[in-house]
Amino acid sequence: MSAATSPVRADADGELPVLVHEGTYAELTDELLDKVLRPPRWMRPALLVTFLGSLVLFAAIAYTVTTGIGVWGNNIPVAWAFGITNFVWWIGIGHAGTFISAFLLLLEQKWRTSINRFAEAMTLFAVVQAGLFPLLHMGRPWFFYWLLPYPNTMAMWPQFRSALTWDVAAVTTYLTVSLLFWYLGLVPDLAVMRDRARERWRRRAYAIFALGWRGSAHDWQRWRIGYGLLGGIATPLVVSVHSIVSSDFAIANLPGWHSLVFPPYFVAGAIYSGFAMVLTLMIPARRLYRVEHVITTRHLDSMAKMLLVTGWIVIYSYAVEAWSAWYSGERYEMYTTLVMRPFGPYAVVYWVVIVCNCLTPQLFWWRRARRSAAVLWIAAAFIQVGMWAERFMLIVTSQAHDFLPSSWGLYRPTIIDGALFFGTVAFFLFLFLLFLRFVPFIPIAELKELKHHLAEERAHG
Repeated sequence: MSAATSPVRADADGELPVLVHEGTYAELTDELLDKVLRPPRWMRPALLVTFLGSLVLFAAIAYTVTTGIGVWGNNIPVAWAFGITNFVWWIGIGHAGTFISAFLLLLEQKWRTSINRFAEAMTLFAVVQAGLFPLLHMGRPWFFYWLLPYPNTMAMWPQFRSALTWDVAAVTTYLTVSLLFWYLGLVPDLAVMRDRARERWRRRAYAIFALGWRGSAHDWQRWRIGYGLLGGIATPLVVSVHSIVSSDFAIANLPGWHSLVFPPYFVAGAIYSGFAMVLTLMIPARRLYRVEHVITTRHLDSMAKMLLVTGWIVIYSYAVEAWSAWYSGERYEMYTTLVMRPFGPYAVVYWVVIVCNCLTPQLFWWRRARRSAAVLWIAAAFIQVGMWAERFMLIVTSQAHDFLPSSWGLYRPTIIDGALFFGTVAFFLFLFLLFLRFVPFIPIAELKELKHHLAEERAHG
């Protein structure tokens, strides 16, 4: 049997490889393209619901811009609240896409192949949601260009000691590189869509974005060089972007913020929440599109192991933060970290963080839990709740109780805060559904290459 038609089956001990597909390359291509060219019945209702939710977001943005951010619950001393909490949460979600696609690509991890495009698309849509909040938080978002180092006659250059300027540089760089990396990986599959599409408008649209791809040896050589270079550029961004975001807090002289542990702490938490979001999106899509033979339990197992590893790094960060506060002997730091958070007015948020982020990943010590789609999806949802609560706890508690007790005050979100948050979730899902509708959400070219390598390995024992 040739390599093109040899099946890839489970091992004798039941261990599933990174691909379980019996059939030729053409059959694999037809099956995956059919998911895009013939969308399921639930797609239109889902798009309608998420679009209506997106309208709530746009209405809340319009009301905020025309009225002012006084409609939010922000106050003094809590000047950063839901807006910056959502910003940090969404940026963190976007980290798993770059990690899976770029970092694991450089490490030649084969299990990334079936899920990397899910993660890449999720990165782009999450960064779009994150970018909304700093712009709105400015109060006058139409002056966003003041943060850019553009030439101007008044020599009013941006203040490069401002954390907001750092965020602009980090987020725009991250978005640009992630977009290029995602699009370059799509080009071979867009060419296949161009050749297989039935409608003329669809063929023309895919032809434009396929950039004249013909699948020649020259095309593949240039593609591999460009893909590898972008992967090498994107990999340091996993560390740099959220380190810069964490520096927004670490440079502030506030109890609970002024800490050197924040950069690695935030990076680990970002990858943690990002992997959880990948599972939250991938498991329902895997079931609804019936691609269990492409996204196998091996992928679920590997993702669960990553959650367990990054979860323990987050737990260690919590312990270091508490120990550092106690060891410092600084009474404001000790009060905020050891008293205010676990026993103060936001104690419920603190214990939600502990339960969701510390206890939930302990399920993944068991192989059966790691390979159960239902258990993984529920655990990923809990981790998402816990990571958002962690950002809220870190941001709000340090501002609510600072060095001057006479200025202490609590934060209470308004309906506009809630509309902006849930609106971004709806808009994120709307963009993700559009991605599933019009783009091959599983990398066909990379998957066929993986199928060929697995068949060769089995042919040679």
